[in-house]
Amino acid sequence: MSTIVVTGGAGFIGSHLCDALLQKGHKVINIDSFNDYYDPVIKRNNVEETQDLVDKLNLARDSYKVEEGDLRNAEFLNRIFNENQVDTIIHLAASAGVRPSIQDPVLYTDVNINGTVNLLEMSKIHNIKSFVFASSSSVYGNNDKVPFSEDDVVDFPISPYAATKKAGELLCHTYHSLYNINMACLRFFTVYGPRQRPDLAIHKFTKLISEGEAIPYYGDGSSERDYTYIEDIIDGVTKAVEWVKEGERKFEVFNLGESNTISLRRMVEAIENTLGKKAVINKMPMQPGDVNRTYADVSKAKNILGYNPSWHFEDGISKFVEWYQSSTIEEPTTR
Repeated sequence: MSTIVVTGGAGFIGSHLCDALLQKGHKVINIDSFNDYYDPVIKRNNVEETQDLVDKLNLARDSYKVEEGDLRNAEFLNRIFNENQVDTIIHLAASAGVRPSIQDPVLYTDVNINGTVNLLEMSKIHNIKSFVFASSSSVYGNNDKVPFSEDDVVDFPISPYAATKKAGELLCHTYHSLYNINMACLRFFTVYGPRQRPDLAIHKFTKLISEGEAIPYYGDGSSERDYTYIEDIIDGVTKAVEWVKEGERKFEVFNLGESNTISLRRMVEAIENTLGKKAVINKMPMQPGDVNRTYADVSKAKNILGYNPSWHFEDGISKFVEWYQSSTIEEPTTR
């Protein structure tokens, strides 16, 4: 049984990942700051669900540990890695979001770059040879060539958030080269599904349409995203974990998406159809930092990792709305 550190393990993707790793028989250490980017109660509820899973699977209580703290605190991290025999790090934690990063680039640079360096230092100091880094499709910027390939030039980010994710990939390659750490950098394409963060479009729109409030509708509805259902993302991450743990001197960047674009117009229609309720539209101009389209070429992940995304968008929306309507969490006001 291996011990895996998951940073950001109380969040949307992280909590699903902790569940999947525990079901596969791994021990999991969840490092999360529980910051107030959105209501920390939501993240604590995610942790409770994972702890319930530990009980349901009849696992030892030490199979899942939660460590609350900041990745920028090296002393905090050293204690965790000194106390546990960790063999893999999955680094999901970050200050998230394109638009907020434009408002506070100093914070985003500090958290996303310095936090990543501290974790890479833990790998070096504690001889951890398997590292998975959560990057983002935002690194592609307004790429004219579609679908987006890992071989495309990504030197032109259009938000501080995207720039920090590109910097994280470069840092991972540096530590791979210097210290022979196996690395997989995963570029996530717009993830959605149960437990999705309340600031993200599908969650926000579902809430507003349900309550009869206007939704912010940026542009003419033709912007497109490669929406990726949470189960497909988790499949890709767990397969990347298996890949980095096998062999030596590995470094690769992988796209994880559905390889299918969905327009803003179709996304709203899918939510309307599932809720049985029309949206009130508040048309707004495109926002700085937003890209026109994301579209993943996932052939590399399929060929090397065995990644196999399979969720149809409308089916995923139905599952999300079902979760949203059954959730008892009071939705917070996000910044």
